[in-house]
Amino acid sequence: MNTDYITPEGYKKLSQELEHLWRVERPEWTQRVSDAAAEGDRSENAEYIYSKKKLREIDRRIRYLQKRLDALRIVDRLPNDQSRIYFGAWVKIEDEAGKSAWYRLVGRDEADASCGYISIHSPLARALLGKCIGSEVTFVAAGQTKWVEVLDIRYTGPNPPESSIAIDDNA
Repeated sequence: MNTDYITPEGYKKLSQELEHLWRVERPEWTQRVSDAAAEGDRSENAEYIYSKKKLREIDRRIRYLQKRLDALRIVDRLPNDQSRIYFGAWVKIEDEAGKSAWYRLVGRDEADASCGYISIHSPLARALLGKCIGSEVTFVAAGQTKWVEVLDIRYTGPNPPESSIAIDDNA
């Protein structure tokens, strides 16, 4: 998968971050730089040095987001075969210890293990692609071979079908 996909929710979140940086953060830190510069000698002015550094970080993130948003492909259609695992699917899996959890396959820009969002490029997601309910899948993560069984597949949007605790941060 060479194309970087993103869900509509993920794209909206990145767009909102860009908007916030451009309209709120950047003007605030530009003003701080200006205020600190007015205090005199800039070479020994810690507030000026810190504010300039922070402004550079904001500008770097703005440039990154602008380029990234242009390069992303929004996937806003459900697959024809919803009995199989594809991008955007919520997948309930059970590991060899009997623990089950829901994971959503998303693009690398919106992956967040604490929410159950795993990158489509992760070892687990790559192993799950195209599988159906009842499939047993092995994959290698963190140097260990792991086994999971697919219990359920749903295309329900940004929230998991039911609450659960993630089984593995290295998925």
